[in-house]
Amino acid sequence: MDWSYRKKRILLELGLWSADVICLQEVDRFDELQSDLVQQGYEGVYKGRTGGSNDGCAIFWRNKKFSLLQEESIEFQDLDLRHNIAQLCVLQIKQEQGTVGDKRPKGTTKEKLVVICNIHVLFNPNRGDIKLGQVRHLLEKAHALSLEWGGIPVILAGDFNSVPHSPLYRFLKDGMLDVRNYDRRAISGQVERSLRVKQTRVGRWSSTSQFQIQNGGIIHEETSVISQDFSQITEGSCTFEWTSEELVKATGAASTAIIKHNLNLQSAYSSVQGSEETRDSNNEPLVTTYHGNFMGTVDYIWFTEDLIPLRVLEVLPIPVLQKTRGLPSKKWGSDHLALACEFGFSI
Repeated sequence: MDWSYRKKRILLELGLWSADVICLQEVDRFDELQSDLVQQGYEGVYKGRTGGSNDGCAIFWRNKKFSLLQEESIEFQDLDLRHNIAQLCVLQIKQEQGTVGDKRPKGTTKEKLVVICNIHVLFNPNRGDIKLGQVRHLLEKAHALSLEWGGIPVILAGDFNSVPHSPLYRFLKDGMLDVRNYDRRAISGQVERSLRVKQTRVGRWSSTSQFQIQNGGIIHEETSVISQDFSQITEGSCTFEWTSEELVKATGAASTAIIKHNLNLQSAYSSVQGSEETRDSNNEPLVTTYHGNFMGTVDYIWFTEDLIPLRVLEVLPIPVLQKTRGLPSKKWGSDHLALACEFGFSI
């Protein structure tokens, strides 16, 4: 699809949602987007992927509402974790701005600061060790920034290339994961044909379509990647061998198979009740991307305490998406659906 047309549709969609903070991945024409978004009152920062790639991640914010206090980025190649990158920005809400749902009195002396994190995790389904390592390093950096600024809240957004309730999802949600309980090729829930297991059908949608609903994804019969249901896997139910190199990438040390983080994360969408037409059994979106032979969820917004998710933007129902025959389409300029959440500060 022609880029100029896609850009118009993307900018139109961003205008419709009118977000105060925007996190984008797979941005390969940042200067063009920045030029248009600056005219709409945004400022932004960009970090390109390493290794000669022409795309990267970008964070934009409304300059009337936020001030940028600190910007950081992670080049995962420096950590021997491929060429993906991540961004972190410490934003301060300008004093004259009130936030919908903020229960603190206006004019309070306590500053409202937040760490915004943006990441595009490695796609390769076989390298769960690298996926975990990338996420682990971002969470460690986010936690350090939060403490540096007085224990401020964190919002984490991006394409995690993992389906709901996969081991990687569990790590984000629970704060700990024993990688020995999982094959590294199954960490993200994107499992090759050779690793197929009995699938559990979830959701209430049905059709005579050639798509099948799995936990976290609707999969074309001919696809080489499927989504696994991990709800029946319990700690110690099986053990997998990980090499020392894989353990170092995933957990940070060859001597341990336990990976941990110190952020008490919750999923924004899982925290706000949604429609049965668009949510799975655990209230995550059924679909955030639809291209090739895959229709499923890989994108998330996570948040820490001191923030309250007030409402979220509902994703499109599956029958509506099927009519597009894949994204991007004439109406939707991206191959991913927009996720959006309105947050308030707790007292």
